[in-house]
Amino acid sequence: MEKLIKINEYSKTPKYQQIIDSILSGIERGDIKLDNKLPSVNRLLIDFDISRDTIVKAYDRLQKIGVVQSVQGKGYFVKSENTKRKARVFLLFNKLSAHKKIIYDSLRQALGDEASIDFYIYNNDFRLFKNYITSNLSNNFSHFVIITHFLEGGQNAADVINQIPKNKLILLDKQVKGVTGDFGAVYQAFAKDISNALVEALEPLKKYKRIKLILPSYSYHPYEIVVGFKDFCTEFAFQHEVVDDIAACEIEERDVFINVMEDDLVTLIKRIKALEMQVGADVGIISYNETPLKEILLDGITVISTDFNALGRSVGQMILENKRTQIANPFHLILRNSL
Repeated sequence: MEKLIKINEYSKTPKYQQIIDSILSGIERGDIKLDNKLPSVNRLLIDFDISRDTIVKAYDRLQKIGVVQSVQGKGYFVKSENTKRKARVFLLFNKLSAHKKIIYDSLRQALGDEASIDFYIYNNDFRLFKNYITSNLSNNFSHFVIITHFLEGGQNAADVINQIPKNKLILLDKQVKGVTGDFGAVYQAFAKDISNALVEALEPLKKYKRIKLILPSYSYHPYEIVVGFKDFCTEFAFQHEVVDDIAACEIEERDVFINVMEDDLVTLIKRIKALEMQVGADVGIISYNETPLKEILLDGITVISTDFNALGRSVGQMILENKRTQIANPFHLILRNSL
């Protein structure tokens, strides 16, 4: 029985959830049957070197959904073979961040106990991305949910993704050129999104002369952001520039900066303060992606942001309803005092 419970140290899925998924998968395969006794808490402590709280949390969750029952003095037993699960999800993110956590949490909440998630991160590394996908193609996943952002080497990403059966594929956050067939997607329309958001901000932008997009050349962010930025500036006759290094860029009065990377926002604010300029009067700031800190920083940073909760919810709904639709995720402007 102990061999049926598997914990992957490299997976970002919490260990208590991996225990739950192992037991439910064993029941679904018929390897674990009604009235079978599950391994004791002490046994799992020894086998996996994890905390007692982790194991108890897993068994408590299984009791809550009616699959397991605890018999005092005897242990835990399978009470029902009805696992109620509809899906097993392979989830692959490019990196950990506050925004990715929002997506994961909203997806997890949308799925509830209707699905299990195996969670992996490839750190923007194409080789690791390829290895995770190819090594899991033969596993019994009902869905592959994938975000594709690479620092380099992602030119052949479509070839890797096209190996996944399209009825199982959901692309998240970004469409990938060259992926063919009838697959699901919840994506950002990067060029259109930034252009439309800046149109919404047109009135406060009119008091500025130049708009500068801070986007390092060595970045995983899509080039479509630059396209949309240039389209807006050309249409409304703004002087504009794409800045590779904010630490070396000249900051002048009536400049507006759009930062994409969080570290660049910190550097920008420090430099503006050193020049004794006032944000929202002398220099404007627009930041990509909402965080709680930006709501209060410098009395409010103007933000253009996708709805990360909606990303997770939409994917969860697509999985539960077993649909293969392609949805552009909502994108919005939050106007604050930094502009």
